[in-house]
Amino acid sequence: MADTSGNADTTGSTATGETGKAAAAPRKSSWKYIGPGIVVAATGVGAGDLVATLIAGSNFGYTLLWAAVIGCLVKISLAEAAGRWHLSTGRTLFDGWASLGRWTSWFFVVYVVIWGFVYGAAAMSSSGLPLQALFPDVMDLEWWAVLTGLVGLVFVWFNKYEVFEKVMTVLVGVMFVVTVYLAIRVTPNLGDAFAGLLPVLPDEKDSILNTLGLIGGVGGTITLAAYGYWVNAKGWTNTGWMKVMRLDNRVAYITTGIFVISMLFVGAELLHSSNVAIASGDKGLIQLGDILEDEYGTATAKFFLIGFFATSFTSLIGVWHGVSLMFADFVERYRKDRAGRATGEGETTPAGKATSGKRETSGEEVASGARERSWPFRAYLLWLTFPPIVLLFQGEPFRLIILYGVLGAAFLPFLALTLVWLLNSSRTPTEWRNGILSNSMLTIAGLLFIVLCVKQIWDQPWSEFF
Repeated sequence: MADTSGNADTTGSTATGETGKAAAAPRKSSWKYIGPGIVVAATGVGAGDLVATLIAGSNFGYTLLWAAVIGCLVKISLAEAAGRWHLSTGRTLFDGWASLGRWTSWFFVVYVVIWGFVYGAAAMSSSGLPLQALFPDVMDLEWWAVLTGLVGLVFVWFNKYEVFEKVMTVLVGVMFVVTVYLAIRVTPNLGDAFAGLLPVLPDEKDSILNTLGLIGGVGGTITLAAYGYWVNAKGWTNTGWMKVMRLDNRVAYITTGIFVISMLFVGAELLHSSNVAIASGDKGLIQLGDILEDEYGTATAKFFLIGFFATSFTSLIGVWHGVSLMFADFVERYRKDRAGRATGEGETTPAGKATSGKRETSGEEVASGARERSWPFRAYLLWLTFPPIVLLFQGEPFRLIILYGVLGAAFLPFLALTLVWLLNSSRTPTEWRNGILSNSMLTIAGLLFIVLCVKQIWDQPWSEFF
């Protein structure tokens, strides 16, 4: 169906109706429906993203502002493609991956097991840092981290998507107010900022790779894949919601853009002009809090730490919810796959494509809330929370961190290129397949992430690993 709402249609299609079923009546784009986009923006922008843009502003001033904007456009195309797959096919993204062959399942399960173990510790530590800074004499960082993980576990365990979205929206509001306030407080040079929209590379060593890293680091990794699941959890399960989803997705990345551009302003004005360097990682934000206190007083510093906590905690509960949904879908698909083979139904072709609909998992199952009450969902919640506590107290195993870095770098090329594959094949109804714009953006994203993946693998200390 054509998009007549005034929002750009990245599929480039004009067909009406759906293949194999009656077309769903289109919903009018409306701000009152916005929700999953707020969730993906909040989850995708973690403390690490803010530090990366802060350091970019510190090192290069406004020069790489254009790269932050392109990073948002790249992620818009990825999230839109994931959402379009869910709505146009009625199938989940993991079901689409499974149709490409069993190798996708192996990659996914290894990724989420290792990634979840290490990320759980990182997310809890990141959420604990601002709390320790706000209440320094209460308890050690490790125990603050454990507390945030347990609060996230209990919150996601006992609440369904509707409550989860409302809480995320409130925390995003806090993030928005804090980051915009800081950007205004440092009095940005708007002339230099507009000049930073011109694509110019810094005149420094490795400037290309640093620029690509900033583009690729804006706004989430696996949470981009989770977007389609949140779209379904919201109750959007057919093409009638396509216009709404596209508006929602653009709101997500405009919000993301405001967050990262605001922090780049802070880095450019507060750090670059004074030649002040901060550490990479979450501790860089604690250093920024100290600098803000010296420049603007205790109240501004504490206000910033509240925003820092909101940024970290939204990433924590967003992953606790979204990736657990994906893991539950993986387990359900695996169980259906086994049942299909046992009964001779739902056989697969040599390419791994299902020939029977009996094994497909649908977005309506996610919308029903059954996934959030399932044992795989809750088992992965426990995996994200309790085993990583060991890492908080004993340090992170060296070899595991290397594997975590490699698998994390490989996920976005995997997502971009499999979406190109799925959305140009007969698995997707003709009218919702990729157009020139979407294919171009997804291909560019895939190539960008392949370069960053190769760099990440190359930079690992493999001699020490073996």
